[in-house]
Amino acid sequence: MAADRSAELREHIERAAATNTPLRIVGGNSKAFYTGPGAGVELLEVAEHTGIVGYEPSELVVTVRAGTRLAELEAALAGHGQMLGFEPPYFGADATIGGTLACGFSGPRRPFAGSARDFVLGCKIVNGLGEELNFGGQVIKNVAGFDVSRLMVGALGSLGLLLQCSLRVLPRPETETTVAFAPSEAAAAIEFMNRLAGRPWPLSALAYAGGRVRARLSGASAAVSAAATKIGGDIDAGGDAFWQDLREQRLPFFQQPGNLWRIAMAPAAPQPELAGDWLLDWGGAQRWLKTRESAESVHRACAAAGAQARLFRGEAAPDRQRIAPELAALQRRVRQAFDPLGLFVPLPD
Repeated sequence: MAADRSAELREHIERAAATNTPLRIVGGNSKAFYTGPGAGVELLEVAEHTGIVGYEPSELVVTVRAGTRLAELEAALAGHGQMLGFEPPYFGADATIGGTLACGFSGPRRPFAGSARDFVLGCKIVNGLGEELNFGGQVIKNVAGFDVSRLMVGALGSLGLLLQCSLRVLPRPETETTVAFAPSEAAAAIEFMNRLAGRPWPLSALAYAGGRVRARLSGASAAVSAAATKIGGDIDAGGDAFWQDLREQRLPFFQQPGNLWRIAMAPAAPQPELAGDWLLDWGGAQRWLKTRESAESVHRACAAAGAQARLFRGEAAPDRQRIAPELAALQRRVRQAFDPLGLFVPLPD
């Protein structure tokens, strides 16, 4: 049942500010593997702050409270033939839209439709002083000013509590088909995927896993059928299940031992020189590495390749992610502006 807990949540933050009590924001807790357990700090639980505040299918915009389950939101959109364009992963049945945006997660459709950040139109937050702030708009044509609302995407709860957000949505495609190819090796797969991405095909996902390149085509039935014929390859009858399992990290690749690193880099760039097994998503722009290499080795090799690495799942490391000193200084200044008391516990870097 929908419930507005804004006042309670704001009062909780005001009390914490008055007593200098650190807070860790938690929704459905489906992404604790990524954000950390939050031991030793007070939890600010958002899971009961739920409900779709406004939805105008003709405007392609939905406004929803942060604790709303992803499953509930996507079911409401599907009832009108619409969807979240960034195809967010759940990583658990209790996944919420607030937690998804806080982590900045996007699925296989991201390079062709846009990231989670690209779909945020506006938001309402509570900062570290207990002040309720509104940014952006609730319809596409009314969005103006600085895009402060998009700062919340990927901030991991360090800038304040997300109360609600307005999102642009997309029509669901009429049909989707997956075609598969078997290149000789990863280097050939990278070259092949970049050739595909450079053509005017109706692509909505492109990945290399288990020795095969899979390309998903989405759109009108006639256009998808014609594109599949021209591209060639084999029609993958299990394509839908593959993309869901890739998004939710259920493929055999993700079950292997070792740490899971997310490597962000240019789609056409060669692989960093690291031991382990690779899976390439987003046409090569997002690469997953399963390895027992040390964090130091991973960061060093990725820096040499012009890539950015982050430990996604695995043993704790002192440097899950490295960022430039200039960027780190900017992040500190932004946090200071939103949370001058340092109330919201920064999640692991």
